[in-house]
Amino acid sequence: MDYDPEHAELYELVFNSRGKDFDAETEKHAQLIRSRFPEAKSVLDVACGTGAHLAAFAKRFDHVEGVELTPAMREVAITRLSPSAVHLGNMVNFDLGRTFDAVTCLGNAIGEVGSAEEVAATVARMAAHTVPGGVVIVEPWWFPELFIDGYIGSHLAEEDGRVVARVSHSTVHEGRSRIAFEAIVADSDGIRKFSSVLSVGLFTREEYESAFERAGCTVEFVPALRLGDGRATSPGIFVGVRQ
Repeated sequence: MDYDPEHAELYELVFNSRGKDFDAETEKHAQLIRSRFPEAKSVLDVACGTGAHLAAFAKRFDHVEGVELTPAMREVAITRLSPSAVHLGNMVNFDLGRTFDAVTCLGNAIGEVGSAEEVAATVARMAAHTVPGGVVIVEPWWFPELFIDGYIGSHLAEEDGRVVARVSHSTVHEGRSRIAFEAIVADSDGIRKFSSVLSVGLFTREEYESAFERAGCTVEFVPALRLGDGRATSPGIFVGVRQ
């Protein structure tokens, strides 16, 4: 999905108002990393978006970098870190020429690839950027049997004189989830509307686990991290260790 600058700016406002706590999530991810690799000092966040998790990792690890394909999202992330720390790249084929103690891909971002083979290619790229014994963490999108076809979502967010009213409709289309968004934004500049459609692959748990195994990693599945209101945004977290 491509994000224009305003979509990128509104991304965190909407999620924060729904109870998402990027810092608390990152602390749990850091604990997962250190429980498998206690000496971990460096983290790469793939498809890092606006850099909210990445900035939180920077408070917990000595060195962090990110990879992001969408220019508008990357520009927001750069304001938190630096241009040299947030690389423009595609999760399927990026190559930074170095390794990290841990590599993450959060926020269901991996689901936006086109096929199960691209899931495997992404995990392989992540593993290739991980030191032996290092940790690979992937937060998947919903598995096919868990996705609710026809789901309707609504949300109202308000912060610093800006109000966002957002509705969504989710369906299954050709084996993928198709999520249509409509939003109205009101602030001191007036009222604006925008819409977008997100296509996310409904890959199976077995396809994700196979991707880890093919990449030379062990894999385990950790139950979902939940938003502040108790709702989950994914079925859980895959945690791998590069052999």
